[in-house]
Order: sequence, then C-alpha cells, then structure tokens
Amino acid sequence: MLTDTTKDAIRAAYARLKDGLPGFRARGSQGKMIAEVAKALSRSGGAAAIEAPTGTGKSMAYLIAGVEVARFQKKKLLIATATVALQEQLVQRDIPLYLKLNGIEAKVALAKGRGRYLCPRNLAMARNSMNDSGQMGLAGFDADLALWAKPPQPRDKQALAQLGASFDSGEWNGDMDSAPEPVSDLLRPMLTTSAGGCTNRKCGFFMTCPFFSARRAVEDAEIIVANQDLVLADLTMPGEDEGWGGVILPRPDETLYIFDEGHHVPGKAIDRGTSEVYMNATVRQLSRLGRQVHAAYSLTDKEVLGKLTLDVGDAKLQELSDALEELEKTIRLGWLPDPGENEPMYRGSLGQLPEAWVEHARMLSLLTGEVQRWLTAVRRAIVEMTDGGPTQEALSRELGMALERIGKQAACWRAWASDDPDNAPPLARWVTLGGDQQLVCHASAVSAGGLLRTVLWGNASGVVLTSATLSAGGNFRGFADAVGLPDDAVTLSLPSPFDLSAQARLEVPLMRSMPDAREEHAQEISDWLAEYLDWDAGNLVLFTSRAKLDRVLQRLPIDKVRKVRAQGSLAKAQLLAEHSADIESGKGSTLFGLASFGEGVDLPGKLCETVVITQLPFAVPTDPVGATYAEWLESRGRNPFIEVSVPEATRLLTQYCGRLIRNETDTGRIVLLDRRVVTKRYGAGMLRALPPFERVIERVT
Repeated sequence: MLTDTTKDAIRAAYARLKDGLPGFRARGSQGKMIAEVAKALSRSGGAAAIEAPTGTGKSMAYLIAGVEVARFQKKKLLIATATVALQEQLVQRDIPLYLKLNGIEAKVALAKGRGRYLCPRNLAMARNSMNDSGQMGLAGFDADLALWAKPPQPRDKQALAQLGASFDSGEWNGDMDSAPEPVSDLLRPMLTTSAGGCTNRKCGFFMTCPFFSARRAVEDAEIIVANQDLVLADLTMPGEDEGWGGVILPRPDETLYIFDEGHHVPGKAIDRGTSEVYMNATVRQLSRLGRQVHAAYSLTDKEVLGKLTLDVGDAKLQELSDALEELEKTIRLGWLPDPGENEPMYRGSLGQLPEAWVEHARMLSLLTGEVQRWLTAVRRAIVEMTDGGPTQEALSRELGMALERIGKQAACWRAWASDDPDNAPPLARWVTLGGDQQLVCHASAVSAGGLLRTVLWGNASGVVLTSATLSAGGNFRGFADAVGLPDDAVTLSLPSPFDLSAQARLEVPLMRSMPDAREEHAQEISDWLAEYLDWDAGNLVLFTSRAKLDRVLQRLPIDKVRKVRAQGSLAKAQLLAEHSADIESGKGSTLFGLASFGEGVDLPGKLCETVVITQLPFAVPTDPVGATYAEWLESRGRNPFIEVSVPEATRLLTQYCGRLIRNETDTGRIVLLDRRVVTKRYGAGMLRALPPFERVIERVT
C-alpha cells in the first residue's frame, strides 16, 4: 500500500527534479506515470503496463516512483531494458543525476550475461596460443567451433595484445561492450565463455574475473540495471524452495521490476522456451565427447564416475548416437521436402508430429537425461581435482560446454515427447533442412503468457512494463495476452506531450500496385522516392525485407543511390554517424533500413525530416511459431489475423512513426506507401490507432 510517507517522498523528489534539472518542463503525462508506477509497485504483487510516448520522460518517472517505493519497502529496484544503449544511459546519466538531485546515496550496478564479459582464463590461453606467424592454436578450445578454421587477421593479433594490456593495467574492466579495441566475430568467442565453460571458484582467475566482480557488485546494489535476456534467464532458473528466480539476480519476492522497452518482453520470453538440435553436428559432438570422457577417466584415475564404468558410459553414448540416427532416418523416410523450397520445413499442425517421430523423441529424452546425469558427475570429478594442471582446465571447460549442448538437446526432446495442456496453446514443433542437407529439429513455446505467469506474475514483489508502444491505439488486449498480464493489472496509454497534429503530417499517396505485386510495387516505390523525396534533407526509408530494399535500390537512379546509406553496408553505428555528419555539413543523406532501424534509432531535428514506410509490417506468415499459434486460435473459433497480426502490425507501425518527432521543435512528414490502410477493412482501424498527425490521404477521383 502507498503510505503517506512514501507519497510525500515522491512529491519532494519530483519537486527537486523540477527545480534542479536544466530545461525541465512539467508534463501531465509524466506526473500521471509517476503516480501509477508508485501505486503498482507499492501493492504486493502489483502489476502495470504503461504506454509512454516519446517525450514523456518515462525513465525519470519510474525512477522517482521506483527508487522511493523500493527504499521505503527495503526492496531492490531492478530495471530491465532491451538495449545496451538504454542500459548505459541509465547507469551513466539518468540514475546518477536522479540520486544527485535528491541527495541519495545508493549503490548502483549494471548486470549483464556472462558472455558480455572477458574471460581472463580464455584471454591467457588465446595469448599463449597465438604464435609468431599469427596462427591460432586449438589447445584448450572447443574444436567444434568452425570459427577456429579461419586464420586470424593481423588486426585480431593487434586487438588481442591491446585488450590484454588494457586489462592487465586496470584501464579496462573486461566489459566487452566497452572494449578499448574493436573485437571481431572470430576473436569474441575466444575471449568470452558461457556458464558451462566456467569453473567458477575453481578457476585460477576467479578473483580477477570481470563477470564475478560484476556479480559481487550486483549482490550489494540497491538499484540494478540489466538486460531483459538476463532477467528472464534468471527468472526461469529453479531457485530455492522449488520456486523460480533469484539465482544470479535478487529473489523475485525481494525485487521491484521495471521492464523498460517492454514491448520486447513477449518475444524474449518465447526465446527462453526455444530449443533445437542439429542432427549431424550432434552425432559428431557425441563422438568427440567420448574422447573427452576417456581423458577424464584417465586423468582422475577412476574406474567408476557417476555410477558408470567407462565401458558402460561408452555404450550409453553409442546408444544415444544410434537413436539420433534412427530418428533422422525415420524423418527422412516420412518427409519428402519440396525441391523448389529455399528452406524446406515440416511443421506439425497444432504442434502435433507423426507418432513414430514422437516415439523416437521419448527414447531420446530418456537417453539424453541419462547421459546428462552421468556427464555432470564426470565434470564434477574433474573440477574438484586439485592437481590436474592445464589438462584439467581444458577438460572442465569442454565438458561444461558439452553439458550445455546436451541440456538444450534434452529440452527439445522433452518438448517433442510431451503432451500439450488442453486449455493452453500447444508448443510449436518443426523440422528444417539446411543448405548442407542437415536436418534440424525445433521446438518452441508460441506464447509467453504461460511462462511469465509461472515465473513472474505473483512471484515478484511488483512489476511495471513500459514502452512507447504496448497497445494498438489504446487497446491492450493483444499485449496482455502475449505476456499473461494479471486481470487486476493496470493498463494505461498516456497522451503524447508533443503537438503532433501541428508538428507532423501522415501522407498516404495514390499507388497503382499493392505489396504482393513484388516487382511492380518495388518499381513504384523507387519512382516515388526519386520524384518526391527531398534528397537534400535527412530521410529514413523503412522496409520489411532485405529483398525489397535491394529491389528498390537497384531501380533508383544512380545519383540518388549515391545519397543512400543502406543497412548492412556498414556497422549500424557507423552508418548513423556518417548520416549525421553529412546532414550537419549541409549534404543530404537517406537511410535505408529494416525493422531494427524502425525502433530505438534517435534522429532528432534535421537528421530525419521524412520517414517513408514502404509496407505495413505484418509478420511473415510462414513463421512456425506464429503459424502454430494462429492455428490454435482458429481451432477455438478466434481470428488470429484480427487478434494478433493487425494489433502487432499497428504497434510496429506506431513505433516506426515514432522515429520522426523526437522533441517539441521537430517537424516533418511520414509517408506510407501501402494503400491497404485505405482499401482494406482493417486499415481504417490502423489509421485511427496511429498518433494524431495531420492526415493527407490521396483518394481516387
């Protein structure tokens, strides 16, 4: 319950913010958000989903409410974001500013996953194995990674030396996101590790490990900023007392959660329940695992590990390998892929696979579980040795990574073998055939609602999800279903603080073709851009596919192509920097981008005066997760297109429109080159749901 003392503290904090923040403007939306965040977090198990458009000042709003409620309840405040940029903004600017203005001393920590930190042991091994000719040895590294087959470039050798020197001198803390030298795709996996490859306190580098230093800081912190992947990973780990969460981060019942960029939560939660098995690669890995296990028995000088002799263990591995080959044979006999498909896929209707496949999966689930338990004991014996030397280090890492892979395989086979509950969406289960003719078995949840109901809602002390786009024009039904939002949760869509009708115009020009006419629509987009776009200004053109972007680019006149910066031609940060430099110097520049340029990109003022949306952002209908969920809705008499596809496309469209107006002085236009918003019945609803821009919709005369 929100006490008078807490209310007074929040009012005082807000007053100090108004007096101490240069250029502060009181905004009704921000005040309303402060009040709703405070009410949700002060109620035991409270929950809220708050849509706060650009300019609301939502980070300060949830800090004012969240910090004060957490202090009075003696709880941890955990802010989870989807991007590194927002994490850094919070830790380096917003939170220190808030604490300074209010004279509060609080420990703040940035929590990231293990893979975002340098592994000092791997750094030492990489430096030792780089010989004078620049070739990288394989000693101690997982030879299954194809990256090792590529010879490192001279810049990799130079980067490795610089990273090592910076870490040794203390100039760099080992956070890979702030590495003093660019880290290539070859080098990064050599310098980081996963949980399976880490020996924790048994490692000789434990006391200098950046990950464990960060983890110790998290334990002491009152305010924690983390990425959503890490938070969801922690929530889905079995905790104490058969509950969930609290393994890496604070216990959920001792934590107040703010999920900023909350529209990413459903997709990230679904990813937590996704598993896949590459059949050929898995058989090869089992063969190598056999050699590693032999080395473990030899090193420990044990005849029995995990209650199995080496001969019995070998037989278990062979039995598992044979079972994998039997399943692959059964799949290939029962499924004849269409030779005309680029990426052949067999998807089980409503998640149901042929019974013969399921029977094999049941056997694989049993065998994988047995190998998993045995291998856990084998690795434990290696880790607990006191005199194993370098071989012990290498074996413990390789066995740990093998355990991780087997755990993912076990999850897939459990998903294939399990029955779906009667009143919940089924799992998606499917098989793909890669270009190398390798079969891949997949399984995934199709909705995050069930998972989040289990691990978050009701377990956490309080939860607020916020973003500029959560609803479809104020309707939260789609988002509420996607995250399993409790029935008593508050949903609130705040108005924009900007005068959008005066600052921006939404145009829908006449178009002869629809997006399904690929070549004709691409040509018409190219013609419109060439004639009507101001190429001497800053523009952003958004596409739903790389293929369409390339088609349009190929059709543009060469003088226009020279002013285009297309996503993928350079690193995103470099593209944006060059775009900004050209605009600042008076030249025109136009960005061509996909979905990732449609959100999280900040191009204020002259950097973006026109946003062109070439096509409504409907999800690809062949996606097996979405297709399975749609089938389930249809089986219950519901309309997946209206309930899921249209609201999600509307949310994305709103997000794309949000690239234009970033402050009170921005002006410009949004151009939508997809006439379906005019010709289709659902289009009128999408237009109504968009912010109140001035509308200029060309009609057929």
